[in-house]
Amino acid sequence: MKVARLMAVAALIAVPVASFAQAAAPAAAPDKNPVTSTVQRYFDRQKGNLAGAADAMPADKYNFKPTDGHITFAKLMEHVAKSNAFVCSKFADGLTAPAEIDAVKDSDGKDKLVAALKQSFDFCGQALAKVDDSKLGDQVDWRGSRKVPRAQAVVELPVDLADHYAAAATYLRLNGILPPSAQPRR
Repeated sequence: MKVARLMAVAALIAVPVASFAQAAAPAAAPDKNPVTSTVQRYFDRQKGNLAGAADAMPADKYNFKPTDGHITFAKLMEHVAKSNAFVCSKFADGLTAPAEIDAVKDSDGKDKLVAALKQSFDFCGQALAKVDDSKLGDQVDWRGSRKVPRAQAVVELPVDLADHYAAAATYLRLNGILPPSAQPRR
């Protein structure tokens, strides 16, 4: 009985204290770009994973491919850099991807490929910073002279990166290397 009364008193005290704490906390300003902010969070995670994968693969393994039907790891990194430049230029609203990204080739070696990959991530970060969610319905040029909503290009970025990272992680594991996303957290 005493325990029940003690619990009731504790509950009566806790409710006003919790209410006061909620009332005293300042309200967070609403995010004016919730879609782009969400894409930015996924982009940041995948950017870290892919850059980490590119760094983790030894230079002498950049020509590795699991089977004859697959592309090499170097070609995958080239593709990611060029894909980023293409996709982000579609929603960038006035930004142009650096020419060095388009010029990189899978035969250029690890250092140039990693540099182009990271440059493509920098470009996409700049492009995302310029996106205004109120313009996501605007039409942009896409593959094959099609027009699509800007939202499609924005959402395509983290989807592509997740797909590319899955491939890169597989290439790493086939070479006995633990992918960045599987590394123990510190």
